[in-house]
Amino acid sequence: MGTRPFDAVLCDFDGVLKYQDVAQQAAIERAYGVEPGTVARVTGESALAVPALTGLVTREEWLASAVPVLAGLVGSAARASALTAEWLAARTWADEEALALLARARARVPVVLVSNATSELPAHLRELGLRDAFDSVVSSYEVGVAKPDPRILEIAAARGGAPVERCLFVDDRPDNAEAASALGMVAVVYRAPADLETALHPLFEEEM
Repeated sequence: MGTRPFDAVLCDFDGVLKYQDVAQQAAIERAYGVEPGTVARVTGESALAVPALTGLVTREEWLASAVPVLAGLVGSAARASALTAEWLAARTWADEEALALLARARARVPVVLVSNATSELPAHLRELGLRDAFDSVVSSYEVGVAKPDPRILEIAAARGGAPVERCLFVDDRPDNAEAASALGMVAVVYRAPADLETALHPLFEEEM
């Protein structure tokens, strides 16, 4: 048997394992008279966006900070709050194919979820039935740093019990993958389950 290709898998959440119905969100935005993508843009541009991901403010405080801007677009604070609530409530699901691949990998090495997340991450994991799907969960909200800051990647590697250069990192954002690669990790920019399967293939070869 050859040398194991890596000793831990570090995996992103949103855009890899968790998805939200963007078509439904677009329809909600159109119903309020704004262009699709408006809520994501306005909330993302809020000065509280990064603090919400690093434990400095709550998710509720962050979303409330976007209400005045949205109110100017939809006519009132009440309508802005309703739009945000409906947009957030759009259908969410977990990618079962990607999860199955990680479960197969987890039989051989630790799998660590590493996510830029708000205080709602534990609730999202519970709602999707994923609380026990990982050996460890590293949330930016809890550790106080967010990707692509290399410190969160180092924390995740430690949680997986592996040196950074012995980790496989999977994320849908190229900047996060670049940060992982700079640390010496094998980094994959995720677009589809086939990307994850290809990355894990050397590990799966050990099963043969």
